[in-house]
Amino acid sequence: MVLGLVSNWKRTYWVVWIANLITSIGMMSFLPFFPSLLEELGVEGRDAVAAWAGICFAAAPLSATFSAPLWGALGDRYGRKIMVCRAMLAIAIFVGCMGWVTSAWQLLLLRVLQGAFSGFIPPSITLVSVQAPADRQGRIAGNLTTALAVGGLLGPMMGGLAATLLGSHQGVFFLVGGLALLGALLVWFAAEEAPGMRRESEESVGAKGMLVRTLADLQQVLKSPAMRSTVLLVFALQIGLGAINPLLELYVRELFHGVELEGSWLAQLASMFHAGFDGEALRGRVETLATSLLFGAIAIANLVSLSPWGRYGDRVGHQRALVQCAIVGILALLLQWAAAVYVVLLLGRLVMGVGMAGVGPLAFGLAAGEASVDRRGGAFGLVFSARTLAVAVGGTVGGLVYPFIGVRGVMLGSALIVVLALLLFRRHTVASPAVAP
Repeated sequence: MVLGLVSNWKRTYWVVWIANLITSIGMMSFLPFFPSLLEELGVEGRDAVAAWAGICFAAAPLSATFSAPLWGALGDRYGRKIMVCRAMLAIAIFVGCMGWVTSAWQLLLLRVLQGAFSGFIPPSITLVSVQAPADRQGRIAGNLTTALAVGGLLGPMMGGLAATLLGSHQGVFFLVGGLALLGALLVWFAAEEAPGMRRESEESVGAKGMLVRTLADLQQVLKSPAMRSTVLLVFALQIGLGAINPLLELYVRELFHGVELEGSWLAQLASMFHAGFDGEALRGRVETLATSLLFGAIAIANLVSLSPWGRYGDRVGHQRALVQCAIVGILALLLQWAAAVYVVLLLGRLVMGVGMAGVGPLAFGLAAGEASVDRRGGAFGLVFSARTLAVAVGGTVGGLVYPFIGVRGVMLGSALIVVLALLLFRRHTVASPAVAP
């Protein structure tokens, strides 16, 4: 009997992992190409294209910020499996419909709806988490997040190839919808949900009563000081990363100002892909390549560190590991702030990739210990919302304060924010007991 249960949760884990991988590959296949798509829709001018691309990019995570905890709490009452399928079907519908849009406003509306209905990450982790052993919560979250990271690396390449073969970026949306539908069918027919893990719903209630109960469930989760400070720390770490990402190219130009680039290893590397450039043209190519390497470095470091952080948290405790993760993030921000040459900046990005990899798995693992099993979906939704809100507003905040304090000031300010959040986290988690199941 025990072996059968173990087999069931492991099978569900692998089914969800594959479904998440398929869906995330599709989701990431179109996100980098918003500018080209908007130009196809008739948006003219570089400034207008940039503005619309930023708005459309942020629309989904911003709307998901407010909907994810509600969906998570609803899943606690009505089932996590159906919430995973609901989210993937929403992607199939709303992203698939993007293939027929004829204006930027239509694209924006579908992005808002996509974010509001398609948060598949929290219910996916919850579905597996409530069935998995207590000492594997961190590695489960880490491994499932790895599927998303792999999708993030493969998706843009697949999207570019598909757009080339189909002759239009809009055609990619139909492919994304099909992949999401495949993920939903896989979970529906192959994954299993353990019985007795939901909150009991007494009598049947209407939509208003269901919303009231859902909000009450979330309020109960947030009564834990440790849970509140965890959400705050996750937000601080994520906004520290989000605030500097849009400014990296400007920082690269600052570091390269007055530096002779011809003959450097970056110039030699750039010449492998774009031969025949010199002068300002070569400088532009080197700056573009150097900026791309910064994003690639953090992505690769993040990918290889996700699962180890989860296993480490299971072994030493998610609270302790999350503190160490935050310290690594602070050191990475300070290293980038103090960088006088590009190599130091690249090293700082690698360190940040390692540190940021642990945020999701460890926060989900800590939330699993703080929230009872029948409220875990809501807790995971709150953690997820902290990350999506930071993604949505981080770049905007960084851009707004940049004219006053510069890139280095944004990095130093981000480090100070994380330090304050870490102190608050330590204060509220030292003696905070987990919620009894």
